[in-house]
Formats: sequence, structure tokens, C-alpha cells
Amino acid sequence: AVTGVQTCALPIWYQFISGQDLMDRFEKQVEKYNVKKVFSAVKSVEKTDEMFITRSEEGDEYRGKTIIIATGKKSRTLNAKGLDRLIGRGVSYCATCDAPLFMDSDVAVVGGGNSAITAAYELMSIARKVYLVNRSALKADEIFLEKIRDAPNIERFVGYELVEVTGDDALNSAMLRNLSDGSSVMLPVAGIFIEIGLIPNSAVVKDLVSLNRNDEIIVSCDCSTSLPGVFAAGDVTTVPEKQIIVAAGEGAKAAISAYKYLLNEGEHAVIGY
Repeated sequence: AVTGVQTCALPIWYQFISGQDLMDRFEKQVEKYNVKKVFSAVKSVEKTDEMFITRSEEGDEYRGKTIIIATGKKSRTLNAKGLDRLIGRGVSYCATCDAPLFMDSDVAVVGGGNSAITAAYELMSIARKVYLVNRSALKADEIFLEKIRDAPNIERFVGYELVEVTGDDALNSAMLRNLSDGSSVMLPVAGIFIEIGLIPNSAVVKDLVSLNRNDEIIVSCDCSTSLPGVFAAGDVTTVPEKQIIVAAGEGAKAAISAYKYLLNEGEHAVIGY
């Protein structure tokens, strides 16, 4: 006979989670601790002799011995009709994040650089049809172009621009315009991926820490920057692979590094960000 049998709850596994859902889970975890949350846009960050001072657009000040910059990047967008209305309902700015949602569907990728070609490559094994749309000749590196060169389900529309996306509750079509003759083409697609580049949200600290030529904050492996006491994490930094899971890990590293910095300084202060 078997005695003393113990049971335990199995972990919940999932194949996909959106960035917003993951943030919600993080927020619920933080609620268990005595952490003050402030929702406000940062206007400026400056360094005094002993403190970092962060000022909000409302005029409030927040002071800390250290600061963590985790402001991310914003996607370059297009002035296409209907684009903003259908974000999250077929319009995406991250193929790595959202590609699994379009299994066996027809999709379009807008852009001609490395990120666009990488997105097309990822999608060609998931989607039924991939339309690659760009205003001019593809400018991606040859190593990326070679990956999609003979793909049977990728159709190129070079010399076209996206002018409108349509759909009621979800995207169902995209209208292109031929830049040579002005003619229009309507693509029946369930998803469209805007891959025309990212802009780091680093302007507020551009005079505080060193940036690279792409305006990303230069960080060491411990997330430290050129200014002692300032740490940075996520897409706003020079760390490669701009993905949620990478940013989350970098955020944890930055917090640990900031904590160690405070210990080494012999100070007891709250981490500011």
C-alpha cells in the first residue's frame, strides 16, 4: 500500500502571452509589496551632488540615489488611414510577438530593412501568404534577403506604399498605391506588420548618459551606464534582441545592480525611476 502520498498543483503553461498581459501579471506581483506607483510622463532628469531628480510634466519631483531608465522604444509609424484604429486587431508592430496569431492567414509586412525581412522570414512558415511591401528597393543585408529569396508564399510589392487598412472589428484588407502610376491594389489580409524601424525613448536622458549613433543608451553587462548610479534596461539600451523576455530579464539585472550600487555606497535609499 502507498501511504503519505502528496499532491501539488502543476504550473500553468501557455504558448503565447501579449506584452500587456505580461505587464498586468508583473503589476499584480508588485502589489504584494510596499511599492509606490506613480503614473506620469517624465519631463526631465538631472544629477545633483548627492541625488538624481526626476521631474514630471505635472511639476512633481522624485528624488533617488539611483535611477533606472526603462523607457523602451516607439515604433516608427505611417500616415495610413485606419492604422491606429486597428492596432491590436490585425495591425502589429512586432512580428516576433504576434506572428503565432496568424497561423494559415494572409498577412502583409511593410518595410524593406533587416527588421522587415526578418519578419517576413518568421511569418513565411506560419502564414499562408506573406505580402512584402516597400516604397523602394529592399535595403536589408544580403544574408537576410537570401533567406526569403525562393520562398513560394512571399509576394513582393516594391515601389508601393500603404495608404489604408480596413475592417470593422478586425483588419480584413490593406490598400496599396503604386508610386509610379498611382494605381491601387487591395490586399485581403488578416494581419499587417509595420516594420520600418524603432525610435529609442532616450531624449529625456540624452545629456545625462552616453548614447550610440542610434540614440540607444550604452550599457555594460550589469546594465550600468556612463554615469555612476544610472542604470538602463530593455529596448532603450544597446542590448540586442528587442523582445519582451529579454527586456524583463534586463530589468531584473538593472534592479539588482542598482541595489548593489546602494550597498557599496553605504546608503539606504529607495531606487528611483
